[in-house]
Amino acid sequence: MAEGMSLNGNRKPSKSRNRTGMAQAASRRELISSSMQSAQHCLQEQDYGTAYAHFLLVLSLAPDLKDGFKENFQYALFKWAEELYALNRNQDLFNCYEQALELFPNDDVICNSMGEQLFRLGFRDEAAGYFYKALKLNPSFADAKENFFRVANWLVERWHFIMLNDQKRNMMYQKAIEKAVLTGCKTVLDIGTGTGILSMFSKQAGASHVYACELSKTMYELACEVVAANHMQDEIKILHMKSHDVQIPEHIPERVSLVVTETVDAGLFGEGIVESLIHAWKNLLLPPKPREAGIEGYGQVIPAGAVIYGIPVECPEIRRNHRVTVNEVAGVKLGGEVQFWSPVHSNHSTEEVIEPYATERMSRVPGGYRMLGQPFQIMTVDFNSSQDLESIASGKGCRIYVPINEQGCLDAFVTWFVLHLDNDHNLSTGPNEETCWEQAVFPVQNLSDEDCTVSPGDTLVVDVSCPDCYLRLDLVGVTKAVNVENGSCNAENMVLGNEAELCDALASLHTTNQLDRGKTKCILEPNEIALLNNITYHESFKAAIRKVISSLASIDKSRSASMNEETPVEMVAEDPLYVLDVSEGFSILPLIAAQSGNVKSYSSVEKDQHCVALEKLSERNGLDKDKLEFWLSKLEADGNVLQRPKSDKLWSIIILDVIETCGLIQQEVMEKAAIARCLLQSGGKIFPQSVVIHGLLIESKTLLQESSVQGTDPTLGLVIAPSINQFKVPVHVFLTLSTLPCVPLSDPIELLRLDLMNPYLNTLSNCVTEIKVHICKSGLVTAVPFWYQLHLDEGISLDTSSKTSHWKQAAFVLDTPLPVEQGEDVLLSVYFQNSNVNMTLRRS
Repeated sequence: MAEGMSLNGNRKPSKSRNRTGMAQAASRRELISSSMQSAQHCLQEQDYGTAYAHFLLVLSLAPDLKDGFKENFQYALFKWAEELYALNRNQDLFNCYEQALELFPNDDVICNSMGEQLFRLGFRDEAAGYFYKALKLNPSFADAKENFFRVANWLVERWHFIMLNDQKRNMMYQKAIEKAVLTGCKTVLDIGTGTGILSMFSKQAGASHVYACELSKTMYELACEVVAANHMQDEIKILHMKSHDVQIPEHIPERVSLVVTETVDAGLFGEGIVESLIHAWKNLLLPPKPREAGIEGYGQVIPAGAVIYGIPVECPEIRRNHRVTVNEVAGVKLGGEVQFWSPVHSNHSTEEVIEPYATERMSRVPGGYRMLGQPFQIMTVDFNSSQDLESIASGKGCRIYVPINEQGCLDAFVTWFVLHLDNDHNLSTGPNEETCWEQAVFPVQNLSDEDCTVSPGDTLVVDVSCPDCYLRLDLVGVTKAVNVENGSCNAENMVLGNEAELCDALASLHTTNQLDRGKTKCILEPNEIALLNNITYHESFKAAIRKVISSLASIDKSRSASMNEETPVEMVAEDPLYVLDVSEGFSILPLIAAQSGNVKSYSSVEKDQHCVALEKLSERNGLDKDKLEFWLSKLEADGNVLQRPKSDKLWSIIILDVIETCGLIQQEVMEKAAIARCLLQSGGKIFPQSVVIHGLLIESKTLLQESSVQGTDPTLGLVIAPSINQFKVPVHVFLTLSTLPCVPLSDPIELLRLDLMNPYLNTLSNCVTEIKVHICKSGLVTAVPFWYQLHLDEGISLDTSSKTSHWKQAAFVLDTPLPVEQGEDVLLSVYFQNSNVNMTLRRS
């Protein structure tokens, strides 16, 4: 036997190699031991960064120790992450979490914490993915469940459920795809596949090769799961990428004969269909069919084209959300040098890249709307024409003239489209249609109140264009009806004349650019504009603030006078009372407070333009400069907003934003209230002082369809519901209860009461309460909508469900609907934990 060889022919390890290996192992054990000791010592010394580094080294070298040191490692990670966040070392923070997840890839607590860090830094999509992963790893993880429900709308947007439940839409697409495949389109690319439903229609129709692309990681994984559930995973190739990045032959072997897509929003072009189809025609599709040729061997697109329509409308709800219509609110004069604008406006002269329209389901707009003219055609588009698509992308526009035939206030243009899938199959998104699409709304806010009033015979001059491939309608002006006998051109003649003639007749044209000159433009969100228009809200706060200020001022005067009895009370110098407003977004409550006596107001607005607007309004209302302070500019971190204004001073009033605009309770509201109470002077108040949550039981098919896919019937036999319904959330937000299609099955009931001034009086906090509910109408309980009554004091309150409210309502959708009979009682269990509301319903 050769020296150094074992009996089985393998070479024996040398003694020197054994000694080296033993020495390395001993050194490794010593390093692990010393690092463990150092990690524990650093934890005790609160040196979390060094402790984390030592734990990372130990667990990397000795994976078998993971279970024993997991909790200490997590603690060090979370503490170190907080320090990194405070230092704005965000990249280092994420690196730590990525290292931790390499060690513990299936740790639900680390995944959830990573999601929380991502969420507070604004990465909502990524945060939602980590919350969802934590929940899949541990379905009973309460914190992950609450976090996931908060952000699930960013993970799988709610319109996916509505769209998949739209049986007509699905059937029209299926028939159009069948027709195209049967007439020769055998290779298919599905752009923006979503759940993969159009790809599966293509395969069912007999396409030989089907490819799909999806940019969203979550939707890509969902599509893979859905396709596999329908046993087509070997027949449909799904690519996790944008269609612009698809290459031939790297990703698909050759050009396809059919592109199917439904990347259209309420304004048709907002999801990028123009850009993606331009790229597809250049790089991925066979050339289009000449008129005289058959379909086979040529490329085509479904949908084939669309026609966009519009109407001018009067709508008080749109008006109050997009145009400040009041000149004075609770004694505060508005206007002057400040002009308020909604971010959604019909003027693209601004350099800001914004979506130029809002969306509404006009059939459910509170207060309804009136058409001021007949529907008019805005533009047509042929998706099978590269030239047509290029023309739209160029931003080239046209001018149209819209006659008015009803007296009213011009508030907006509402647009919709008819989608021509092919010559035989069409889908309309009109306001009177039962459709999964909403309508696009172009608010008119650059006219004076006088010029917004239009009459029969007036003509609207409107510019149509698609800069940035977004549809835009810009109101140039209103041509008022005039008498021909006066020597002027009447409106009808102007509409029929050419553009040069119209330009010559602009003596009667009320243009829209007059309001911009010499004014500071302040952009507010629609809910902030609705709040400015809410007289009741501001008058209620004014009354409550003045009651507290008057009470505290009287106490201070009496105390000062008693300290210096020789000085008359009216001569006693008073220190100002301090009021802090920590409302979210733009708020004029600090100005209202500053007008209420010897008060120094502190505003927590963050945006520079909001600060400028408040300063100008303060000047307009004759307030001294020292009456208003911008509190966040004086703080080292935003999280310190609830702190003393001075070391020797406490707040007289703290105004908390308790309810989110969407209809949910603000996160950590009870914790913020507890901190605020400690910072109040004797007799000081928190506004609101208490919150009562009200609700009722309803039957609503609409809420069910908006929360989950209802079986396989709407999806024409395809199994999609089990996969996508994993992403359903029980709480629906941004609801308007007054127009929600539903049947009330009970009277309104009090669900819970939160006392922000006296926490020990709360009937519910981080626990559960049961409420007996009397059924007043037989039906199927599907949801519990809820809203709030905010009590500023014993006699002043605000209702978030009122017509003037800038808040929306929310609803808890039951996982299992409960059939009920008139006259019976049922038990509703309400859970309140970490500012989240959950509910269950059962028979008593």
